Amino acid sequence: MVTFRMPPMRYAPSTMSVSLDRITDFLSTVPLFRELDRAAVRGFAEYTRERKFSKGAMIVAEGDPGDALFVVRSGEVKVVLAGEDGRDVILNVLNVGDHFGELALIDGRPRSAHVIATQASSLLTLSRADFRRQVEQSPQVAWGLMVELSRRLRQADGTIGSLVLLDVPGRVAKVLLEHATPGEPATLVKQLTHQVIAQMIGASRETVSRAMAEFQEKGIISVQRRIVTITDRTALEARARPRL
Repeated sequence: MVTFRMPPMRYAPSTMSVSLDRITDFLSTVPLFRELDRAAVRGFAEYTRERKFSKGAMIVAEGDPGDALFVVRSGEVKVVLAGEDGRDVILNVLNVGDHFGELALIDGRPRSAHVIATQASSLLTLSRADFRRQVEQSPQVAWGLMVELSRRLRQADGTIGSLVLLDVPGRVAKVLLEHATPGEPATLVKQLTHQVIAQMIGASRETVSRAMAEFQEKGIISVQRRIVTITDRTALEARARPRL
């Protein structure tokens, strides 16, 4: 857990020289650029810069200028809101291929949350000016941006709804489903600790631990070496629905 009364070190990342072809290959897998032909993706790749951050480093802080898009190339980062009472709320945990800063590409307003590296991470950055310049040449990426923003809005609506309508076990079930692979049995794509889940749903770690233990006792999930496997998706989905 990050305590903002003693803020994480602001790290001045180094810019690395990476093969343009390798960056193009990577960006082609990112949903925002996936529908573009290789020449168009390469046009974006030419303007990216790769930055490395150590574990615990603050990548951006709430209120920083919103002047770039960030894409996670390796490692993991979390998006955090810090309350005035010292508590943290984790809005999202981002892994390889995920990105943040989309709103800044449109309105250029200051950052609305902190983003902190939870592992040693490498991120590609693309400035707002360069992004807009390339969009004029490849307007289809603007459609991809709208699709991504729509997905984030739907996700936010779902999160708000769960906070209002679900009890803590229901919220835990929803988080597990959102971060699991398709099919059954399914494993969590991201290894979320009980503390992280608690910060995502606005609950205590102890309450989350009790909910996880309940799911294990009922055979809904299994946990081995911190890897969570969903063994009964139907039951977990039922638990993630509001109880009227």
